Amino acid sequence: MTKLKFLLSLHDKLSDLPQNEVEERLSFYSEMIEDRMEEGLSEEEAVSAIGSVDEIASQIVADIPLTKIVKEKIKPAKKLKTWEIILLVLGSPIWLSLAIAAISVIFSLYVSLWAVIISLWAVYGSLIGCAIGFIIAGIVIFITGNDLTGIAMLGAGLVCTGLSVFAFYGCKAITKGILLLTKTVALKIKKSLIKKEDA
Repeated sequence: MTKLKFLLSLHDKLSDLPQNEVEERLSFYSEMIEDRMEEGLSEEEAVSAIGSVDEIASQIVADIPLTKIVKEKIKPAKKLKTWEIILLVLGSPIWLSLAIAAISVIFSLYVSLWAVIISLWAVYGSLIGCAIGFIIAGIVIFITGNDLTGIAMLGAGLVCTGLSVFAFYGCKAITKGILLLTKTVALKIKKSLIKKEDA
């Protein structure tokens, strides 16, 4: 693939992104191809060394903040007519309250997920505190002469220590999962906003 064909194909894949972002990325990849050609690669080798257009476009979409894409999408393509503005204003009590309600529900669900994760980390912290408390109390009670109670307290401390290890790995996995889910949802929203409408 030639440099021109690569850049045109990349421009086509990114055409729904903000124009300044597209120009910046095209300039970056153009310079990258030029640098590789100066190192002695042919034009086709320099282009193929960069990677596929689809992978590069996906990475660019993932890197651009969602707010920039939304701003680009909500920019009116044409100036609104007077009657359209009047309809928007008159309908705002309905569409605005529905939009706020939808955003509030989504935000509440997201906050609830994080509340569960914070609660699980609190349980992990409690297990660590119990383990330390039981072990110290067990040692003190054992030294003071109450052998069976001291051993029981040490045993409870070791059980809490073991449970805290399992809790740590569980909390870590769930936190990673929620972060991955957040990233995946944000990427799907971005892709749906820049997806070209079929003619």
